[in-house]
Amino acid sequence: MDLTELGAFLRSRRARTTPAEVGLPTGPRRRVPGLRRDEVATLAGASVDYYTELERGKGTQPSAQMLAALARALRLTHDERDHLYVLADRRPPADARSAHVDPAMLALLDRLDTTPARIITDLHETVVQNHLADALLGPPHPATSFIQQWFTDEDVRRVYPVEDHPHHSKVLVHDLRAAAARRGADPTATAMITRLRAASPEFAALWDTGDVAVRRGDRKRVIHPELGTLDLHCQNLFSEDGRQRLQFFTAPVGGPAVEQLDLLAVIGVQRFAE
Repeated sequence: MDLTELGAFLRSRRARTTPAEVGLPTGPRRRVPGLRRDEVATLAGASVDYYTELERGKGTQPSAQMLAALARALRLTHDERDHLYVLADRRPPADARSAHVDPAMLALLDRLDTTPARIITDLHETVVQNHLADALLGPPHPATSFIQQWFTDEDVRRVYPVEDHPHHSKVLVHDLRAAAARRGADPTATAMITRLRAASPEFAALWDTGDVAVRRGDRKRVIHPELGTLDLHCQNLFSEDGRQRLQFFTAPVGGPAVEQLDLLAVIGVQRFAE
């Protein structure tokens, strides 16, 4: 592990990343051409002292989760991300295309600050989401597929009206079949399907129908304890290889959800903290 080289690499990537690229105001008095250390630390969910030690080539080996957060914060390309892992003496994830977000997609997410939005993989694993998505759906479960949660954890379903559950189950299974076919002989998708068939009779029955449909958009109702049920449009924008999608929620024009989303921004994530 070469912490000195790791620190130098982080400094060089920070210097070339502009505030505008990550959705931050430029400001009239900036002493550095790129981001400040405290800005990178905030974007990565780290303390300023910890990040400063990394840039100085000191401290302990960063975790894989921290490296992934730094790669997103600094808008690293796939090759740069893998290089960051190597410098930290960590093995890059085998499925880097799903775990790492394209900088252009992240830039778009940064600009969606008035609507709940998140980036998920084709297996419905949440990679990153904005604060309004936290407030609407709750904190994500990193590296855990929402499809697996849906069919194995009853608590996950409580966010959606009971009468909508059969529809969501069908849509999720149909979309998973399309994703598995695109991936080919992918061990991650195959293992996930095997586990779900064994754990959920509902999943097994739906899978055996052979039905397939890519989930591009839907009307979704979400239950919020303070705001009631929000009736929203849910749309997906796909990456070029189809492995990731930017999912965002908007209110139908003239509907009550317009005001509900405005209130959601005020309420934030208080209910989850409680």
